[in-house]
Amino acid sequence: MLRLPYHAGSFYPEEREELLESIRQSFLHSLGPRRLPGPPGSARLSIAYLVPHAGYMYSGPAAAHAYLQMSMERVPEAVILIGPNHTGLGLSVSVYPRGAWRTPLGDVPVEEEVAKMISTLSGIAAPDTRAHIYEHSLEVQLPFLQFIYGEKLKIVPITVLAQVPSISRALAEAILRVREELGVDVLTVATSDLNHYEPHDVALKKDSLILEEFLKPDPEGIFRAVEDYGVSACGPAPMAVVAFLAKMTGVKPVLLSHFTSGDVTGEKGWVVGYASARVPRA
Repeated sequence: MLRLPYHAGSFYPEEREELLESIRQSFLHSLGPRRLPGPPGSARLSIAYLVPHAGYMYSGPAAAHAYLQMSMERVPEAVILIGPNHTGLGLSVSVYPRGAWRTPLGDVPVEEEVAKMISTLSGIAAPDTRAHIYEHSLEVQLPFLQFIYGEKLKIVPITVLAQVPSISRALAEAILRVREELGVDVLTVATSDLNHYEPHDVALKKDSLILEEFLKPDPEGIFRAVEDYGVSACGPAPMAVVAFLAKMTGVKPVLLSHFTSGDVTGEKGWVVGYASARVPRA
């Protein structure tokens, strides 16, 4: 079962060398970490990361901050990818069960046993491929992961349609059980973009309201901020999974980067916010 790169040529380049250069420029960008990653490290330093999922020219530098940190860590047995479902296809929580995902950099195998564990332990996730066919939020993460981890990379892709706290909590609990009870070295990478299509100053203010709750961490507060202040983030549930993981393990997330598309393009009348963050290992 092979999931094809539906968004190659739009969100990121479809030619291998052009894609590699786009990734390099995300790391070297003035809004990025300004250096390239080295070989993977030998220790597990973090349990989860938050990354954006827009086109590389817009959110690539923010994502690069997280991927640089990841590159310093041991390659996990599986990267659990959690993103919002933009298409409305499939189930409320859809786990891609087996096979591989293709990008211009090659094929990435799905870690089938971990996918089964998450489906079983969460009680709310189920095997489903329909939700993943056209979804971009997870696809755009793969070339970055391939860039830092190479052929050792294995993934468990999960899309979330219902953006509610109970789903975020259930996924976080299942991930911790996989890590702690079953002893599998997994790393969670969840993705959300922040406020959409308002002026730069408004976006920064609304972004700060949701990021404040995330960094406490107060997972339920993320959803309250979205509701109370009209924050149009696409992915509060994936973001809350990371916040729940932080809260359940007794650590605080660390913000790595935050800016808007206006900081990239100079057009600040109509922007989208992007952030990356890390949850250190307790």
